[in-house]
Amino acid sequence: MAMASLASNLSFLASSLKLVDSVGSRSSMHNGVQTVAMTAGKQQRCRAGGPMKVVMMAKREQELVDIRKMSQEEINETVIDLKGELFLLRTKKATRQEYKSSEFRRMRKQIARMLTVRREREIEQGITMRESRKLDRKWKKSIVPRPPPSYAATLAEQAKK
Repeated sequence: MAMASLASNLSFLASSLKLVDSVGSRSSMHNGVQTVAMTAGKQQRCRAGGPMKVVMMAKREQELVDIRKMSQEEINETVIDLKGELFLLRTKKATRQEYKSSEFRRMRKQIARMLTVRREREIEQGITMRESRKLDRKWKKSIVPRPPPSYAATLAEQAKK
């Protein structure tokens, strides 16, 4: 009994992840998953009934493609720059200057994406987690401190004045 319901749920999910027709649908978005209710013919007002389909939304797909095109050195440099920007943002918050609170999350996620792609490449090369940590420590020690790009631009503007 339980196996039959599990099999029907799996078949529903497999069929629902396909692209949705433009026959007529209503949709809602929640945590990156779009639910779409299909109706026959025209789009109708929300009702309790109707089959629902789940379509996975690709967030930042183009951004990931761009990150994967970057070389290892470019990824490392970008991570360093983003961490510097994050530090400046924390400094602005601590000194009660104007800042966008959404930037914290955006930068952290960007850093995580970069580091994920870097780790994917290490896995492809057959580097174990222990070796990865050693390489990471070695990389962190080799970082030369420098101001992040936004701060460097601010310093250049001040020097012109």
